Amino acid sequence: MIEKADFIKRLVDLRTAKGVSARDMSLSIGQSPGYINNIESGVNYPSMTVFFYICDYLGISPKDFFDLETVAPTKVQALLSAAQGLNSDQLEHLIAITKDLNRK
Repeated sequence: MIEKADFIKRLVDLRTAKGVSARDMSLSIGQSPGYINNIESGVNYPSMTVFFYICDYLGISPKDFFDLETVAPTKVQALLSAAQGLNSDQLEHLIAITKDLNRK
């Protein structure tokens, strides 16, 4: 279970990583201009329906939203998508590069 403060921080981090304002995001998901601000200030939680709209808008799954270990889920998705066309040797190189980067 995610704490309210973690939910808020995750929303703020994902929204700012996308480079959109809370107002623009609110309007893009069909809500009032202050809707996301109210969530980020702890006044409200979104309904499940709106939470799914939020995830869709951010380009992530609900699982990605709650996976606090993954800092940039949209970039991870892009990497996985790009890796799908690689052959076995190329994938081994990519894995080695990733392991090396994680050590630094």
